[in-house]
Amino acid sequence: MAIRPILRLGNPLLRQRSMEVYAVDTPDIRDLIADMFDTMEAADGAGLAAIQIGVPSRVMIFGFEANERYPEVEPIPITVLVNPKSNVLDDTKNGGWEGCLSVPGMRGYVERFSRIRYSGIDQYGNLVDREVDGFHARVFQHEFDHLEGVLYPDLIEDPLKFGLEEEL
Repeated sequence: MAIRPILRLGNPLLRQRSMEVYAVDTPDIRDLIADMFDTMEAADGAGLAAIQIGVPSRVMIFGFEANERYPEVEPIPITVLVNPKSNVLDDTKNGGWEGCLSVPGMRGYVERFSRIRYSGIDQYGNLVDREVDGFHARVFQHEFDHLEGVLYPDLIEDPLKFGLEEEL
C-alpha cells in the first residue's frame, strides 16, 4: 500500500494513549495494517504501533523471520494485534538493549518482564492469545508501551546506558 512517515521522539502524538478500535474488519483498518507492514519493512523494524505513523488507534504489528537490526534473536511470528492486553506471568525482569523506529540511531538498556501472556484480536477479528518469553516478550512490551504513550527511553534506569548506536 504505502510507506508512511514515522513520528519521532518529541512529537506530542507519541505521548498520548491510543484509542480502542471498535470495528476491525473494515477497509480503513485493512489499509492501516498494510501501510504499517510496508512502513515497518522499509525501516527494517521488528514492530510498529499505529501511533508511530500518526494514527492513535490501539493497533500494533510485529514479527520477522530474520532482522538485520537483531541478527542474534529467534524469529517471531508475524502478528497483528488490535486492542491488545497483557499479563505478567513472572515478575522476573531481564535487561536488554532496545532501539526504536521513533528514536532513530539510539539504543538504551531497558529492563522488561521476562515472561508474559498477551491477547488481542487480529485484523479479521480472530482471537490471538500467547504466552511468550525472551525477545518476543520484549518486542510485545515495547510496542504495547507505544499504545500507552510510553517510549523506551522513559524506562532506562541508568542514563549511562543510553546513547548513539555507533558510540555504544
